[in-house]
Amino acid sequence: MDNIKLTENAVYVVKNGKLELVDMPKSGFGKTILNWQDGKVISKEISYTIR
Repeated sequence: MDNIKLTENAVYVVKNGKLELVDMPKSGFGKTILNWQDGKVISKEISYTIR
């Protein structure tokens, strides 16, 4: 992935010089937690909420 789509709501991470789209919670409600170590994202936690 090399382009950011400015017409869509999204979260991106730059990893090793490349853009990586972070998945959103499938229900549309929830949170995404990025875990950092030594200045790099090492893991992502995605949880959702049922409304």
